[in-house]
Amino acid sequence: MMELRLLVTFEKVASVLSFTQAAAELKYAQSSVTSQIRSLESSLGTELFDRLGSRIRLTEAGERLLPYARQIIELTEEARAEVVDAGEPSGAIAVGTMESLTSYRLPPLLELFHHRYPKVQLSLRPTLGDETRHALRQGTYDVGFLMERETAHAGLETEVLAQEPLVLVCAPTHPLAGHGGDSLATGDLAAVQLVGTEPGCPYRDLFEDELRMRNGAPPPFMEFGTIEATKRGVAGGLGVALLPRMAVRDELASGVLVALPWEPPFALHTQLAWRSGKRLPSHVRLFIDQSVRLVREQAAETAK
Repeated sequence: MMELRLLVTFEKVASVLSFTQAAAELKYAQSSVTSQIRSLESSLGTELFDRLGSRIRLTEAGERLLPYARQIIELTEEARAEVVDAGEPSGAIAVGTMESLTSYRLPPLLELFHHRYPKVQLSLRPTLGDETRHALRQGTYDVGFLMERETAHAGLETEVLAQEPLVLVCAPTHPLAGHGGDSLATGDLAAVQLVGTEPGCPYRDLFEDELRMRNGAPPPFMEFGTIEATKRGVAGGLGVALLPRMAVRDELASGVLVALPWEPPFALHTQLAWRSGKRLPSHVRLFIDQSVRLVREQAAETAK
């Protein structure tokens, strides 16, 4: 007979593909996680993981078990929520997000849950759009923040929180900073050194596609790993970058960076998504409701 706690441990190990990380997130000793997986494998009469040195991966049997384990866990949580008076909201929420949103949109939300709902355990997982959507469909994440051009995603329900204005920025000493009030055309950027975050970032990819389409050649990007590093590179005169306005608001106000008169021909929207058809526990619904309220309030304030 498969015990629920063994399935919970199996699902966590299968999600992170690491006994060490699973033990840390479940607050178990690693030996306990290993023992529970062995007990589950023994009860099923088959191995669920291939051990490859320091790495692991699911066996075919493990792949077949995983969706059932997630369904059993979800149904158990739903049943508990239906019959138990939870009182103070509590429970774990795995949240997919990206750097720009974590740094510039989510702090008020995280502070609210830290102080008002301390029994709700938020686990932020830094991933970009494709990976976040996949994790939501697989049930690895409960909710995910997206910054996308599209607002409808197969297999997911979404709530659009705000449109995210983008701005092309450079240092005050950059040659383009003296361009004046005339609008820049995309062709004017053909020979400019571009600075950006890694490929897969939605505004980086859309910007690159636009430049390639208009100028006929892949643009020469100097890649930085984070938005903060990108801003520092631009402020140091290394080139120009397209970034969310929320991420450069302080630098524009202080004059560390200047905005160039180029209008992106595309728009991105910050969205909150979760798997279609999934019955959401009350603490997850609370998180969604508060996210919608606070991010919309913040976006309206920063747009002034």
